[in-house]
Amino acid sequence: MMEQILSVGIDIGTSTTQLVFSKLFIENTASSFAIPKVNIVDKKVIYKSDIYYTPLKSITEIDGEYVKTIIESEYKKANISPKDVDTGAVIITGETARKENANLVLEKLSGLAGDFVVATAGPDLESIIAGKGAGADVISKQEKTVVANLDIGGGTTNISIFDRGEVIDTTCLDIGGRLIKVNPETMKIEYVSDKIKKLAKNIDIDLEVGKKINQHELNYVTDKMSDVLEEALGIGVKQNSKDLDLILTTKGLKKEYDIEYISFSGGVADCIYDAEANKESFQYGDIGVVLGKSIRKSILFDEFKVHKPSETIRATVVGAGTHTTDISGSTITFTKDMFPFKNIPILKLSSQDEELDYHSLSGAIQEKLNWFNLEDGNQLIALALKGVKNISFNELQSLAKSVIEGMKEIIDTEKPLIVIVENDIAKALGQTINRLLGYNKDIVCIDSVKVKNGDFIDIGKPLANGKVVPVVIKTLAFGY
Repeated sequence: MMEQILSVGIDIGTSTTQLVFSKLFIENTASSFAIPKVNIVDKKVIYKSDIYYTPLKSITEIDGEYVKTIIESEYKKANISPKDVDTGAVIITGETARKENANLVLEKLSGLAGDFVVATAGPDLESIIAGKGAGADVISKQEKTVVANLDIGGGTTNISIFDRGEVIDTTCLDIGGRLIKVNPETMKIEYVSDKIKKLAKNIDIDLEVGKKINQHELNYVTDKMSDVLEEALGIGVKQNSKDLDLILTTKGLKKEYDIEYISFSGGVADCIYDAEANKESFQYGDIGVVLGKSIRKSILFDEFKVHKPSETIRATVVGAGTHTTDISGSTITFTKDMFPFKNIPILKLSSQDEELDYHSLSGAIQEKLNWFNLEDGNQLIALALKGVKNISFNELQSLAKSVIEGMKEIIDTEKPLIVIVENDIAKALGQTINRLLGYNKDIVCIDSVKVKNGDFIDIGKPLANGKVVPVVIKTLAFGY
């Protein structure tokens, strides 16, 4: 029997703020005689909000109250209550993620996001969400090739690389349409980011607030920004690694693959695909149109096949609403309904740790617990391990004992013991741990979930008659 869950995507970007509601359809795809295998089988966007300019109090501060008013009004238009929402994401992206009060804005929105919504601003996750929202993963899978999606917004360009449907690489650069703001009537600069000011200086152009600038000079600057994008993807003849290093906000791309297709999303994308449209260069009071034209005439269109996605400016918010949620495996254990859990840090064992004997494994767990501040007893930790396929009874007993010994500091608190296993053994492992603890400890043990150290996890309320739980894996980061 198919079940529906309601997802929200809220994107507060450098230039725009928007929202979508989506329905996710989950179903048991296994036969009647097999272990249940519950998957998300379909996704459908059911409501798209208007697109608003992101309200700012100043260059360094978001107008949180106004953002909240925008989101509340869109809930009313969609005739949806926050309590109806099961999952999704609130994402503060681009330069907006670096504003002084980004965390406070997320707190203001928490009541509008239902019981189980992730709030994140990590550039890697943002790149992936935008790429999936633009459908780059689908094209990559259909064509059995490598696709790069460049999500170019007001403040940043997030690049995600997909190989046959799977994300293999990401990066983020400070290139966007709102990094220089220009009064279209006076042609005076009203804002310029520090990095773009330095980039322009490298080509002998001085950008200062209040200074009058001509379009010829700005064309040189946006051409240089386009050159940096070329270099980021490993092409171009005007390469200057110092410029790329300046503009990168994370690590660069690995370039261990051959990109065949590229696609563009974000607000600047429409200015790229419609570069010949009758748009005034500074009609938005920024360089978005000019940057789009520079990219359109770049060698990116010569070196790669170019795919135009169905979603451009809405790619991130659509991705947030439909691609952040996954489903756990169908053999899980939980002793009572304590859900949802939010922002639980991951303690991931390495493969080297798990190659130790089970007695040494408990010591490895204890050692890594020291990474976390457990002194006040309020810190929840999720232990993550790969687990053994087709595990024997004796191995299962030994593994359960190692987890109990290693996580003793958690077990001695009132916090639940949360264990995440990559392989499909969570039900047996959870039941064994529960028995060894005398059925006196709250336990959550889920499987078929891949995580790494530095990740956080949200675990939502059980679905499909308790067979699975929705999960979101993310990195919480507000500065790069």
